[in-house]
Amino acid sequence: MADIIFLGTNGWYDSPTGSTLCVLVSTDKADIFLDCGSGFFRAHRFVDGKKPVFIILSHLHCDHISGLHVLARMPFTAGLTILVDKGARDKLQDFINHPFTFPFEDLPYTARLADLDTIGNDLPFEIRYLPLVHSDPCLGFRITIDGKTLAFCTDTGYCENAVTLADRSDLLITECSHVSGQEDSAWPHLNPESAARIAREAGAQKLVLTHFDAFRYASLEDRAAAERAAKNIFSESYASYDLMKLHL
Repeated sequence: MADIIFLGTNGWYDSPTGSTLCVLVSTDKADIFLDCGSGFFRAHRFVDGKKPVFIILSHLHCDHISGLHVLARMPFTAGLTILVDKGARDKLQDFINHPFTFPFEDLPYTARLADLDTIGNDLPFEIRYLPLVHSDPCLGFRITIDGKTLAFCTDTGYCENAVTLADRSDLLITECSHVSGQEDSAWPHLNPESAARIAREAGAQKLVLTHFDAFRYASLEDRAAAERAAKNIFSESYASYDLMKLHL
């Protein structure tokens, strides 16, 4: 079994509705963070460091990596591995360094930065990844651990790769940056309807919406409206909020 904890659920910037995106998948084998926005500052409340820790990054937009600034705060005594697309590795290495934040060698535990395409089978879970549709290169993920499958697709517009990753998944987590009915081909993101469409076409068991644009979704009631719109297409749709917990 896995516990899913939404440490941050905003997109773009922090606001009274929440911190930026970070999702913890806590299992008996490992603690896995999906993206590392500002919500990551809460990680020490749920992770004791006795298991290996993995941070899997979809892309390098600031609202998905800003939490890396607090790595030195974390008790990751069993070690940390950050997994990124091969094209992002060098850029991220520059960010996790002076003058921006603590370099790896200054952290109080062992840490490494690894390319997803070279790490091979050296993981306590199965992972598949495909490119999504966004303004900059971005990956979606499908993770299988303890017989359960979770798909994570942010940031993206509707695309077949998202449907493929979510195929018959136990849980699909997607972004929901656009409000109901909104589309913008120049800035691809999902709205409640397009996220629900992916879940329905994929045959997912459950959909959780997250990465709510902080400007468009100014209140939790706005998120509730998105949930209702998604449920009209896919009944097992739910809007996330900071510190929401699920069992997988």
